[in-house]
Amino acid sequence: MRKVSVNLLASERRAISGLAGLYASRMLGLFMVLPVLALYADTLSGATPLLVGVALGVYGLTQALLQIPFGLLSDRIGRKRVIAMGLVIFAIGSIVAASSSSIFGIILGRALQGGGAVAAAIMALLADQTREQIRTAAMATIGLSIGVSFAIAMVIGPWLAAWAGLSGVFWFTAGLTLVGLLVLWRWVPVAPRRVRHRDVGMDRQQLKSVLSRPDLWRLDVSIFSLHLVLMAIFVAVPFRLLDAGIAVNYHGLAYLAMMGVAFVLMVPLVIVGEKKHCTRTICLLAIGVIAVSLACLGLPVTGEPWLFAWLLAFFTGFNLLEALLPSMLSKLAPAGAKGTAMGVYSTSQFLGAFLGGTLGGWLSHQWGLDAVFIGAALLALAWWLMMWGLPAPAPLSSEVVALHETRPDALELLMTRLAEVAGVEDVMVVPEERLAYLKVNRQQLDRAALTRLLTPPGSPNT
Repeated sequence: MRKVSVNLLASERRAISGLAGLYASRMLGLFMVLPVLALYADTLSGATPLLVGVALGVYGLTQALLQIPFGLLSDRIGRKRVIAMGLVIFAIGSIVAASSSSIFGIILGRALQGGGAVAAAIMALLADQTREQIRTAAMATIGLSIGVSFAIAMVIGPWLAAWAGLSGVFWFTAGLTLVGLLVLWRWVPVAPRRVRHRDVGMDRQQLKSVLSRPDLWRLDVSIFSLHLVLMAIFVAVPFRLLDAGIAVNYHGLAYLAMMGVAFVLMVPLVIVGEKKHCTRTICLLAIGVIAVSLACLGLPVTGEPWLFAWLLAFFTGFNLLEALLPSMLSKLAPAGAKGTAMGVYSTSQFLGAFLGGTLGGWLSHQWGLDAVFIGAALLALAWWLMMWGLPAPAPLSSEVVALHETRPDALELLMTRLAEVAGVEDVMVVPEERLAYLKVNRQQLDRAALTRLLTPPGSPNT
């Protein structure tokens, strides 16, 4: 049977573009500070390397604590209200940081920025606005927007700081947030319904089973470690560029060159990993490259070319893992538990950012910049050893299909028959949502048999 393509509705286009833009602009504001805060810390009273590290990563702590409560609150009072509330908190945090002349004010502002934890609510609203057939592609758009925002932040953060100072970066972020409020209320359509989506939101009943899976917590530890080393080294990377003779005004160009080449190197590896079903091998390679590059960055700098080579290797590995880890999580998560698994994964990411900034600042304060890279390299080595035990994920994909029957006896029979379809590896039927969550091997899937089971009686055969 030929698979019929699904065209986007006008409301879905507006929802995807608007919410992806909201997510990206928020992450842009958080990331723009990374390449500049350490350089401008001497203009802040009370600044020490440790406190600079805390300021870099503290948003991760408040984000980790509040993202799940905000997501649950959006189920009760409405997605747009919670997102608007989070954006206002984020804007207040940006203004507090922009108005501060001390490192403690910056820490408070960054903590408030993280307190606008609307990631889960944005994803839930996107799920409300999209049909099951295109939801996976819509979520992938959000993921792509995060990667793009990180690359853009690395480039425009230094340029903006050189022109308007550190406070200018935060004022720009506050302005972006206010524009985001307009987009939310004027561009993003009103959701036709508000439903709890197991492929997007957290289900507390599944939390224990997700946390007890060794393959899933290895991925949680991976994203934790990835963002830990990222935050840690940005206590030191800007000074490495200065030591190499690159003026602050040109740091944006340096990051632009490295991120551009890293993207070009990363894309073929992602394609090979997915096509050849060797994502585990590619991930081990990426972690190994990160460990080696960090160790080499901890050695005395021998010249600008080597500095660029090791930073390029790090960013290539970082971008590669940012793309592959969510894909692996999607393959390994049980049917109907993807949203819960992603919630734990995201919380791990934010905790890693917090501890990474703090650890990087502490290492720099105690033993200098070289210790930051050496410490991060040792952690990456331990991470590589831990990931060695991860089994290769099966080439599975998640599918969500609508049900035409909700009688308990009929649903039990439907589950049995769905599980018997060739290529269907796992099934969860949720009557109250009128949905079935499937894990399928697309290469082996008998889509004609699946379509026959899910087609209402009397409907024309397509």
